Amino acid sequence: MTDAPTNILLVDDDAAVREALMQTLELNDLNTVPCGSFIEAKDHISRDFAGVILSDIRMPGRDGFHLLRHAQGLDRELPVILLTGEGDIPMAVEAMGQGAFDFLEKPCAPDDLLPVLQRALQTRALVLENRRLKRQLETGDPAARMLFGTSQLAEDLRTRVRAVARLGAEVLVTGPPGAGVSKVAEVIHLMSPDATGPFVKRPSATLDAGALDAGFAAAQGGSLFLDEVAALPETSQYTLLERLEADSGARLIAGTTADLALATQEGRFNTELYYRLDVMPVRIPALSERPEDIPVLFRHYVAQAAEQAGLPTPEIPPDHLSALMAQDWPGNARSLMSAAMRFTLGMPEETQEAAELGLVEQMARVERSLLAAALGRQNGRAAQAAKALKLPRKTFYDKLARYGLKPEDFRR
Repeated sequence: MTDAPTNILLVDDDAAVREALMQTLELNDLNTVPCGSFIEAKDHISRDFAGVILSDIRMPGRDGFHLLRHAQGLDRELPVILLTGEGDIPMAVEAMGQGAFDFLEKPCAPDDLLPVLQRALQTRALVLENRRLKRQLETGDPAARMLFGTSQLAEDLRTRVRAVARLGAEVLVTGPPGAGVSKVAEVIHLMSPDATGPFVKRPSATLDAGALDAGFAAAQGGSLFLDEVAALPETSQYTLLERLEADSGARLIAGTTADLALATQEGRFNTELYYRLDVMPVRIPALSERPEDIPVLFRHYVAQAAEQAGLPTPEIPPDHLSALMAQDWPGNARSLMSAAMRFTLGMPEETQEAAELGLVEQMARVERSLLAAALGRQNGRAAQAAKALKLPRKTFYDKLARYGLKPEDFRR
């Protein structure tokens, strides 16, 4: 999981101005690295600097223009905001033409400074996140290439997939509708010792004993994925159990969006088969449990949709991403993918309702999603969820009451 950058490299030769700016920044939870000159600042500037630069233009020796050129030489996507004195506006406009992110006239009020810095930090966060994802894609690791997300739940899913893939035993992949059960099954196959063998998919509901045997035969030396295994006919459940006990020559990966444990308790699924499959479970978390992954996934789907449609990738405004995070997404990745396609084609109607709620209502929805996600990760343990969110326990319980959330509803 990547933390949002909060570092401000502050460069100003005037100690009083530097101290005043540093106080403003730190009061707003921004980590400040103060420097009195370019020479002092240059060692802090790197391609992967997790933050932005705020610098005066006029400084003895090497000025703000020199600093801007140096920063751009290392990373053209590193935001540099320049501070100008009265009468320096033409100079600042020239700096903008040379690639500065923005400029502000001194003395600048916090209400003018902070929004510009937050915008620059958001831009920097997207750049660093995209670079990290690109590095993952280039590693050749199918879990990194195909299972997106920066949350701890997403990282836990990738770790679990890697672990079960190596073992070669049967795997049960579960998740809510639209979460990508078949995609996770494919990643498990690609990371298994039999990755060079076939990956055969079969819908369970239509499989009689003969079709099941044919599936195993087609998957010899590879993996057979049975989609929605809860719908497997009763007679085929016995056949499947027999084939697993006899070593069919293909690895079985079963997937379902149903509650297989409940189906077993109610007598709708073979108990022995359930326990055979449940030895290696992989659970895909819902988007409502990890709303922080929604921007990552949406940007990926938009880029994918643009490529498929032969269109340029559109810019995604931060308020659009906020509106997406304010929704529950019961259809999970599948519905988010559809939303990305509509957005790419210029039809983002599904966020209109959330956007019309206004900032307070949207933030409330996001806050509720984060509270629910924390409870889900902690298996309904409220004290641990409050600690993970760094909230006082009373504040945490007050928020749960406000949103009608009950810890016991999240216990598994």
